[in-house]
Amino acid sequence: MIQLLLLGSCVILACILCNRLSSRIGIPMLLAFILLGMVFGSEGLVRIDFADFGFAETICSIALIFIMFYGGFGTRWKTAKPAALKALVMSAFGTIFTALFTGLFCHYVLHFGLLEGLLTGAVLGSTDAASVFSVLRSKNLSLKDSTDSLLEVESGSNDPAAYMLTIILLTAMKQGVSSRLPLQILTTAATQILFGLAIGAVLAFVVRWVLLHVDFETNGFDTAFVLASAVLAYALPSAIGGNGYLSAYLMGILLGNSPLPNKKTLVNFFDGLTSLMQMLIFFILDCSPSLPGSPPCGFRLLPSPHS
Repeated sequence: MIQLLLLGSCVILACILCNRLSSRIGIPMLLAFILLGMVFGSEGLVRIDFADFGFAETICSIALIFIMFYGGFGTRWKTAKPAALKALVMSAFGTIFTALFTGLFCHYVLHFGLLEGLLTGAVLGSTDAASVFSVLRSKNLSLKDSTDSLLEVESGSNDPAAYMLTIILLTAMKQGVSSRLPLQILTTAATQILFGLAIGAVLAFVVRWVLLHVDFETNGFDTAFVLASAVLAYALPSAIGGNGYLSAYLMGILLGNSPLPNKKTLVNFFDGLTSLMQMLIFFILDCSPSLPGSPPCGFRLLPSPHS
């Protein structure tokens, strides 16, 4: 336990220092986090083997909730509205075409099975929302013809498309392709989208009403309330078959474009939190897979190759 706390604190401090250094020399912040993960990984200098893939999935999923929520919270709807339709078309058809072309390449060139190749394409089909938000906002980029808003909305909304493609292909691989597959595809897509949008909109209305009419007697409880609401926006639709990330993203957009009390405090808190979540995601994902036979216990230090 003490080793994990020492390691975690050292990693966070190193990421913060790397962020400071990267902003001075012009290296993208996320690239610095990836390089740091390589240094700490099992093939790097510190030689940490991260063995618990289930834990990594849980941590990255939780981190992505806040990244998606704050991505919507920081979206200026007046600027993004003209590009919203284009962004939704890109997020849906762009993800599908990318998955299709990647899947066909894997099938005909790398000799994967057809469904396995398409599954690989579905996993790789969406852009990374954390990277897009970080690059556009850390550099304060203002691209022509609202391209920055187009990219933000597209990167925040293509994950549901990739998620649905992945679920559909996994179902087809498990149950086989049958005449019922098109109906299952439509049902899954409709459930994911409708539940995600409906619950995100309802929760945004409820949270906004509470923030405007309820007096939180303790400072900071309003921030904790929004934090818990963002988690609920993901968990509630996910529990009934909806898309939790779409719900959290929509709630972020609706709340971010509403006149809320202490909004500056919320922005400062979630700005720091999402930066920490980005550090965590890129650090964990860049640690090398565990060696065969290693125990599923999380972090552990590997012996030096010269010992």
